[in-house]
Amino acid sequence: MEGSMSHKRESSISVQNQITEGVIWKQLLLFFFPILFGTFFQQLYNTVDAIIVGRFVGKEGLAAVGGSAAMIINLLVGFFIGLSSGATVIISQFYGARQQAKVSQAVHTAVAFSIAGGLVIMAVGLITAPAALRAMGTPEETMADSILYLRIYFLGLIGNLLYNMGAGILRAIGDSKRPLYFLIVGCMTNIVLDVVLVLFFHMGVAGAAWATILSQLAAAVLVIATLLKTDDMYRLNWREVRIHPDMLLRIIQIGLPAGLQSVMYSASNIIIQSSVNALGTNVVAAWTAYGKIDVIYWTIINAFGISITTFVGQNFGAGKLDRVYKGIRVCLGISAGATIFLSLLLYQFGQYIYLLFTTDAEVIAKGVEILHFLVPTLITYVCIEILSGALRGIGDCWIPMIMTALGVCLLRVVWIVVAVPLYPDIKTICFSYPLTWTVTSILFLVYFKWFSKIRKMKGIS
Repeated sequence: MEGSMSHKRESSISVQNQITEGVIWKQLLLFFFPILFGTFFQQLYNTVDAIIVGRFVGKEGLAAVGGSAAMIINLLVGFFIGLSSGATVIISQFYGARQQAKVSQAVHTAVAFSIAGGLVIMAVGLITAPAALRAMGTPEETMADSILYLRIYFLGLIGNLLYNMGAGILRAIGDSKRPLYFLIVGCMTNIVLDVVLVLFFHMGVAGAAWATILSQLAAAVLVIATLLKTDDMYRLNWREVRIHPDMLLRIIQIGLPAGLQSVMYSASNIIIQSSVNALGTNVVAAWTAYGKIDVIYWTIINAFGISITTFVGQNFGAGKLDRVYKGIRVCLGISAGATIFLSLLLYQFGQYIYLLFTTDAEVIAKGVEILHFLVPTLITYVCIEILSGALRGIGDCWIPMIMTALGVCLLRVVWIVVAVPLYPDIKTICFSYPLTWTVTSILFLVYFKWFSKIRKMKGIS
């Protein structure tokens, strides 16, 4: 039995180390697809809420679940997840270098950080939710439901953060399959609870919120159990869960730019949501539904971003610098091809997906208008995601964050403040996206080609 277990352990490590040894495009895709489906199921939590609430509670409920409330969740939760991404980078580098003690310290610090961060964000979310919603100009008819949804969501936040951190640890060591399996369980749980609480117990928006946090807790329990049971160097021991100050500092140094970047994205989106809110409930509902369709693309491109971060992190830790650069080029090509293909599909058939969320003819018409304007422009975002993910994998985080802050967030805010009052239309708001993506992509290409740490590394031409 002991010999068999040892063989299994060695075999597992061998498979994981293929990230630093195998055919690049194959390893990227083998890592990408589990992340893709995992991210899909993670997004499906909110999408299922939107479908059931939109169809069985009404457009006001749909606007409450996916409008201003979603922006606030993305702001606070996105900051922490961005901040904690530093742990994924650190662990992938230590794991690639086979530094067992450092991996263990990073894992236990990361888990402790998730619990502490969850408590802080929960308190902030519960206290500030009403004021934040009013500041965003949330329509009065959706205000009560939005407050209720937010408060229930923040009560169960720790489960969400523990799952995301645990999944990040597993992905850092090359395991993208088990996070997928756990998310499938969580998603199925969410669907069942949505049906039971909303349709049968008529709990409305509150039922959707409880379904979401309970299903996220289920996924968290599974991922933590996996970390507790493993025999590899990333094993979790509750007695050792504490913050190691030096390790936390390293995590924050790498993760803070990503956290700030997420905040800036969310802040600019909140300003956009406020502009959308001023156009009425029909437009808010259409914008919300488009966001659930649009998430198909973000699921794909974010999976590529996570894949290249882990790929670069492990190969950088292993000292394989030429492989780092080749992986970036391959990932750019694959993600660009996937973006073009999906854009064509969504443009042609996306209007039918709106029927999942609503049967209101005015909402659908406005939603199709938004879709046909934005979908062809998705290709302009590819370089931002892939190059920022690659740079994050070697710890080059601050300059990309500054470029994103200027190119995406600041420029987007300027456009909304200047252009929207002159031309108060949903297309004016939509144009802020391709405008800022194009400018920022150019900045990333220039930085990567001539100034980044990757280009300055010895052995990379």
